Amino acid sequence: YRKYIEKDSALDRRFQSVKVEAPSVDDTILILKGIRPKYEEHHNVKFTDKSLIAAAKLTDRYVTGKHLPDKAIDAIDEAGARSRMESLKRPPEIENLSEEIKDICSLKETAISDQNFEEAAEARDKEKKLRAKRDRVLEEWKKSREETTAEVNDDDMLQVVADWTGIPLNRMEAKESKRLLKLESELRGQVIGQDFATEVISKALRRSRADLKDPKRPIGSFMFLGPTGVGKTHLAKVLAERIFGDQDSLIQIDMSEYMEKHAVSRLIGSPPGYVGYEEGGQLTEAIRRKPYAVILFDEIEKAHPDVSQILLQILEDGRLTDSLGRKVDFRNTILIMTSNIGAHILQKNTSMGFSMRDADQDFDNTKDKIMDEAKKSFKPEFLNRLTEIVIFRPLAKESMHEIVELELEKVSERLKDKKLLLDVSSEAKEFLIDKGYDEKFGARPLRRAVERYLEDNLAEALLSGNLRKNKPIKVLISENEDVGLCFEQSTGKDKVTVPSSPDKEKSPPKDS
Repeated sequence: YRKYIEKDSALDRRFQSVKVEAPSVDDTILILKGIRPKYEEHHNVKFTDKSLIAAAKLTDRYVTGKHLPDKAIDAIDEAGARSRMESLKRPPEIENLSEEIKDICSLKETAISDQNFEEAAEARDKEKKLRAKRDRVLEEWKKSREETTAEVNDDDMLQVVADWTGIPLNRMEAKESKRLLKLESELRGQVIGQDFATEVISKALRRSRADLKDPKRPIGSFMFLGPTGVGKTHLAKVLAERIFGDQDSLIQIDMSEYMEKHAVSRLIGSPPGYVGYEEGGQLTEAIRRKPYAVILFDEIEKAHPDVSQILLQILEDGRLTDSLGRKVDFRNTILIMTSNIGAHILQKNTSMGFSMRDADQDFDNTKDKIMDEAKKSFKPEFLNRLTEIVIFRPLAKESMHEIVELELEKVSERLKDKKLLLDVSSEAKEFLIDKGYDEKFGARPLRRAVERYLEDNLAEALLSGNLRKNKPIKVLISENEDVGLCFEQSTGKDKVTVPSSPDKEKSPPKDS
């Protein structure tokens, strides 16, 4: 209109512009009730009132990039088609009878080829009975299908919207509410030693689910501060899995790649006339394709200050306009920014740890110092828009017992495919903790210790053929202190002990 009509005032004055706004949810429900008879006739189904209400409310809340009533009409159209297709599906009894007839025919052919005519005659008679039974059941099913009309309810709408958005059905609506109440314990089971962080995140997400948050803003926006290896990135991955179904819902952006001013355009796309203009931005395109996601801005302090200016619009309005002029909706995302700012303060504090009586008081004092550091690095208007700034504690040695259990559980899961059972003694676990604990570098040295002392030696023992399948493998401390761990397996009356390689007595390298 602007290109061809509005610029010509003589032509423009001969038209009356009528702007049609998208209807509200209540108006959409009335529209759906008005068109219901036509869709019921077309699909030969029955739409309940609850299904129409669910179509309007669910699409308004979860489906982005479209407008009402279009997306609600699409939802009832697809739900009607699915119900009709489901009603045309033959019942299992008919399919089972068809399989039996197929088997009988095969048996009859075999009997005839073997000139066993008596058995072939029995098979023929049984085939006739089965065919007659199948025809009778098929006729009854066709008759009942004509007499009854398939009904589309709100659960069918829920399934349609779940398939559209990619969010598993059990992550939505009522079941989601119950799961969010248990989110704290679920996160604590995966992210060890960070009870404060998991509590803050859980409360923010519950506020969002209860519709107490600003509907124009993202679900939550958090800044994770703390030293390396304490679970900041891991918590983001666990959140993506628990809230949106899988870890593929995590969009991770390394902010060290955005240190230059011109690199900011990579987030929203190049301006007109530049290379890659029509390709869109790295961030905006990812959210357009997956509007329900956890966005992780890793090491945010390394990015150019202009990046913070772009994030301000997302944090405040829940949207961003890309280089092509398209508005990208961020209201259904969780934004997480990680930073190592203030990590040196935590590492200097040698009394930090859960085993100390004054640990909590000490941690509160340290938090104030870290917040002062954050205020020096980020502008007040940026920090003020965040839902919460979460400070992660350095991991105490007591937490390593739970972490080593999680790491060993991952190894055991991988061994199940090879039909191998792993049984790690408490002494072997203590050995791995002693080799892998480093207060300065967190949990990563422990993971490398498991790889070096357990996985590497286990791989050698498997390739050499010394360990058998379906037999428990006991992991013990070797009598030879230079070796570290050894593997013991019972084979009948005998026990086979496989020593680890003696050339691996060095500690795993530390992070730097």
